[in-house]
Amino acid sequence: MIKKLLSASFIIVIILLGSCKKDKNDDPTEWVRGSDFEGPPRSAAASFIIDGKIYITGGFNGEKRLNDLWMYDPKLTNWYRIANADFPGEARNYAVAFSVNGKGYVGTGSNGTDALKDFYQFTPETKQWKKIADFPGDPRYGAVAFSGSAKGFVGSGTSINGDLKDFYSYNPVSDSWTQVTSLPGTKRAYAFTFTIGDLSYIGSGTNNGANLSDLWSYNTQSDAWVKKNEIYRDDKIESNKKYQYDLRRRSASAFTIGNKAYITGGISSGVTGTTWAYDPTIDLWEQHQDFQGVSRESAIGFGVDGKGYVTTGKNSSYFDDLWVFSPSK
Repeated sequence: MIKKLLSASFIIVIILLGSCKKDKNDDPTEWVRGSDFEGPPRSAAASFIIDGKIYITGGFNGEKRLNDLWMYDPKLTNWYRIANADFPGEARNYAVAFSVNGKGYVGTGSNGTDALKDFYQFTPETKQWKKIADFPGDPRYGAVAFSGSAKGFVGSGTSINGDLKDFYSYNPVSDSWTQVTSLPGTKRAYAFTFTIGDLSYIGSGTNNGANLSDLWSYNTQSDAWVKKNEIYRDDKIESNKKYQYDLRRRSASAFTIGNKAYITGGISSGVTGTTWAYDPTIDLWEQHQDFQGVSRESAIGFGVDGKGYVTTGKNSSYFDDLWVFSPSK
């Protein structure tokens, strides 16, 4: 009888211990819902940040491509439609955007029929757009863009001739483009990109329908690319399973908080909601709480004042909800 009681007690203890075990999706909650985007739901919009405020334009709502311009103030948690300041080019999705010296730049993309190469500059003080020099490479969509060294950089994407890996820098002072060193890896579209300190990164994306596993850093001052660790790891580091991961995806969202970058969403084998943090000091990734909205691709991601934000995107429908990420580790 005593043996039976001890065995039963042991089983209860095991069950209780198991029930107390937490995984990446337990508290503390890292994702919380914010103030919904006030424009029409959409995917594949373009965004840039100026003075801590986020500007969003373009995208596709399932019926048509858009050209409205919106601004989000994270401190006030308010959205504002910028009156009489619609994007002046053709309505488009899968465009790129960057900001340099207090001005925003939007260009390339698709109008649904053709890939585009025109570019425009936005000045928030005057709420005016101005056409600038056309992008000099092939017209394209699904490219990436980032800024550094007082210039904007645009590259990769896909065109009528297939996927691309060429890169160009834009100098706002001379309104001119210069071809820089191409991405050394595979041609690709729909990659993710982020900037940490003086380095910008481009990773994954798709080439001929296959998601890629490489990650590259780029120094805008020296025009030099460096290959980083693969984002698909099937090995163990000191038998620690947290370094076994598969981050291959396309059309993911990315943002930077402090000295780490985060990616979430996109399409791997299907639309995913997993969230991962990249630490450049060790060149490794760590999983965080899954995105708590509906999993999506082609959403906008941005980081401001220690928080990450993801809004819009699509799955089986198009979204306008906003989610705020605060890292717990």
